Amino acid sequence: MTDPRIIKLADLLVNYSCAVKKGEALLLEAIDVPHAFTKAVIAAVAKAGGKPLVTLKSNEINRALMMAGDGGQWDLISEVEKKQMQSVQCYIGARGNANISELSDVPGDQQKKYESTVWTKVHHQIRIKKTRWCVLRWPSPSMAQMAEMSTEAFEDFFFDVCTMDYRKMAKAMQPLAKLMTKTDKVRLKGPGDTDLTFSMKGIAGIPCDGRVNIPDGEVFSAPVKNSVNGVIQFNAPTIYRGTTHNDIRLTFKDGKVVEATSSATEKLNEVLDTDAGSRYVGEFAIGFNPYVTKPMKDILFDEKIAGSIHFTPGACYDEASNGNKSKIHWDMVMRQDPAVGGGEIWFDGKLIRKDGKFVMKELLGLNPENLK
Repeated sequence: MTDPRIIKLADLLVNYSCAVKKGEALLLEAIDVPHAFTKAVIAAVAKAGGKPLVTLKSNEINRALMMAGDGGQWDLISEVEKKQMQSVQCYIGARGNANISELSDVPGDQQKKYESTVWTKVHHQIRIKKTRWCVLRWPSPSMAQMAEMSTEAFEDFFFDVCTMDYRKMAKAMQPLAKLMTKTDKVRLKGPGDTDLTFSMKGIAGIPCDGRVNIPDGEVFSAPVKNSVNGVIQFNAPTIYRGTTHNDIRLTFKDGKVVEATSSATEKLNEVLDTDAGSRYVGEFAIGFNPYVTKPMKDILFDEKIAGSIHFTPGACYDEASNGNKSKIHWDMVMRQDPAVGGGEIWFDGKLIRKDGKFVMKELLGLNPENLK
């Protein structure tokens, strides 16, 4: 018998996230996920009147292809996958991984060949722009280890987060999106010596309610590029280019990171020196998924931690653009809940959240007790 949580998740992805309509085709790219989930998605698409397509992939096999492949091979694979992506209206990317370090020994130039052909030409140019899509991780012992949880406890956590009532969340986050859209001056206070100010004037607040990523639970915007001043100290660990960073501390002057330290300061500054835009910020977001309460070194989860914000050196999203361009986009997370010392968010001189809990009447629906 199929775990009913898998059926519930498949239904959410097909009928809410991708909103499959009669006659539409949905491509499921299943990477190291159980067949039970793949079959549940097929059944949900068929029940909705759609046409399910499936591609089964493996990280081990992808590694073998990267190690052996040349540019011509990836060009051929790209052409095949482009045709497939062009033929569907919806896409679900379910990505499992028994070993998060599976690609660690693949030479960088081989990884770049894959990224510049398959990933760029299929996903960036077609899937993201032309389909209704949603991506998600699949729970594994490897992820459970990262979260410092047992495999069974992590699976329970995963399904609580991923099958919550996103329709309810979508409604509750609208006031925050509207407030962020009309806000000019922002001040963040938090653990350590965090005291940061910036403007969001003229930049939209965009709600993220489970239609693109699962898990979800944030509203994002971006600071006016040259407006960020002060210090922010992040208290959630983050992994970038294979290096774990703890206690990242950034000092800003007129939008630019002028000082940066972490548990791996040299590597941090190496990333921040990638290009002209990598020391400027492309995203500011507020997280509030009630089931995500601590970091697990997976940014799709950590950026949604209830009572958190994330601030992102690098490129901005088109929906909330401040014009910054960069090859990097590094979400750095700061919790503001009492367990880590608390914190405050101020919009135009008004306190909107204190110690991780919203205090404005119109935003109370986003507090954990009202979302669960």
